[in-house]
Amino acid sequence: MKYYFTTTINGSFNDAEEKVRALLKKENFGVLTEIDIQQTLKKKLDVDFKKYKILGACNPPFAYKALQAEDKIGTMLPCNVIIQELSPNHIEISAINPLVSMQAVNNEALKDVAKEVSDKLENVIKSC
Repeated sequence: MKYYFTTTINGSFNDAEEKVRALLKKENFGVLTEIDIQQTLKKKLDVDFKKYKILGACNPPFAYKALQAEDKIGTMLPCNVIIQELSPNHIEISAINPLVSMQAVNNEALKDVAKEVSDKLENVIKSC
């Protein structure tokens, strides 16, 4: 089992980002953080990099359940979703698979939460 879900689509980077945000919202995720890697690397290192954005997605009810089960789980939150331009109009969208990442934590109570969140993120990726 991979640690991420992924798909590639044709279209503009901006359209892909809008679609991902809408699909996340449909699955009750909000975007808490956003990192524009292209812009950050240009500013900090003066290097050119492809369009690449990391969205930190959070589903509050599931985050709350996870935090109740394991107070250090915040080190693994939020769930990251990336959008990257592989070539013009060829966009890859990937999301963490929490079911795999949570295996690193020895806590049975997290398995059900991780499964539900994994299903929701997989739905987002499949719907792109």
